[in-house]
Amino acid sequence: MSTIFIEPLTAAAFAPFGQVIELDGAQHYTINSGMTERYHDLAHVELGGANPRPLISIFRGQPYDLPLTLRLVERHPFGSQAFYPLSERPFLVIVAEDRSGTPDTPRAFLTKPGQGVNIGMNTWHGVLTTLGEVSDFLVVDRGGDGNNLEEHHFDVPLTVAQR
Repeated sequence: MSTIFIEPLTAAAFAPFGQVIELDGAQHYTINSGMTERYHDLAHVELGGANPRPLISIFRGQPYDLPLTLRLVERHPFGSQAFYPLSERPFLVIVAEDRSGTPDTPRAFLTKPGQGVNIGMNTWHGVLTTLGEVSDFLVVDRGGDGNNLEEHHFDVPLTVAQR
């Protein structure tokens, strides 16, 4: 079984897979008579396929233990999928580039407090992987016609671990 080592989540490292959603360095300006700071356009929401519409949901994730056995990844061919934690707890983001219709070797990123991700349309990724405690996430993804889920099961599971 191969091991994937967890790396810190940075905008540059995550760029091939989507965007990191965070306030640090984000464009922002004051609204509501100076009472609100708007952090603007933090992710590129993608909606494709027939009759697309954005969905806003709350996901409640049960925690995983490390090391993690990675058996499958999935992708959404018709839309991006954004995850923003509603707590300061870190979570794991597993993503992989596409190699002729199947995932290449995955990468695993550990978020820091205040970071979320927007996983690009048709990008292979692991399931929501919370760590430590049950955690809630605001999720923006795609609704509409068509099958927007494709799964890939690895013939040989991978291990995701910290160095």
